[in-house]
Amino acid sequence: MSKTLRLVFPQWQGGNDPNYVFGSELLSHIVPPSAKAETIRVTVDEALSQELPLENGVLGESGLVKQLAEAAKVLEEKRPDKVITLGGDCSISQAPFDYLHGRYPDSLGILWLDAHSDMSTINDSTRGHMMVLGNLLGQGAPSFAEKVQHPFKVEQVLLAGLKYQELRPCDHQVDELNMNYLTPEELANDSQPLIDWIYQNQFKQLAIHFDLDVLSPQDFRSTKPAKPYLAVEQFPAPVGTMTLEQIARIIGDVAKKTEIVGFSIGEHIPWDAINLRKALEGVEIFRE
Repeated sequence: MSKTLRLVFPQWQGGNDPNYVFGSELLSHIVPPSAKAETIRVTVDEALSQELPLENGVLGESGLVKQLAEAAKVLEEKRPDKVITLGGDCSISQAPFDYLHGRYPDSLGILWLDAHSDMSTINDSTRGHMMVLGNLLGQGAPSFAEKVQHPFKVEQVLLAGLKYQELRPCDHQVDELNMNYLTPEELANDSQPLIDWIYQNQFKQLAIHFDLDVLSPQDFRSTKPAKPYLAVEQFPAPVGTMTLEQIARIIGDVAKKTEIVGFSIGEHIPWDAINLRKALEGVEIFRE
């Protein structure tokens, strides 16, 4: 029987947003429960009011490195067959995907569901969550890429839902490395291009990174661009345009063709829950 480990990973420093902590905690209650999987919470520095230092080109690098090491240690000690990671910012996928590649070295692919590439370098950005896929490819931020024990090759990765026509200068590695990608339009009604990629590469296992901001803020309300009273056009492009129904169909379709051994969910910003908690913070009865 395969062993599944759930990592609750409320990492926030990679996106420099403390809201990711509550987002991760709430996500752990939202995902379907399991009576079999073991759940472990990665210790995250929750000094949420602190200003993160810029270290070697990355905001909060020392905290991120410490948390990365703890996640990697847990995985090596538990040796699960499958890993579910509940974040937190997008950088939570580095440790589990690296571990899984070591476990399935010749047959694992990555499906990166995201409007963005997450392949920036320290010359392009200071935020760790914008570099995580680059790290896994041996690019990204040197202090993180060097900790990847089992780097992936370009052909092992597919960016799905990528807003290619709206790529920013910090996404230049998509073209430079000739990354495989599918736009929201290409996946709107059909998963076949993705399935073709799986067959062409003979992937027996798949690790899925699900950045919730691949979703349209009109369709799913718990992402940064869906902040109440914020007009979507005021949010920096690119903004996701896919629907939860489309993503569910894609995941269901690939699950019929290969074994999903990794599933990370990141960038959960549950605005209603966050704002309700803030509204009640000043009420004395809740502090007793």
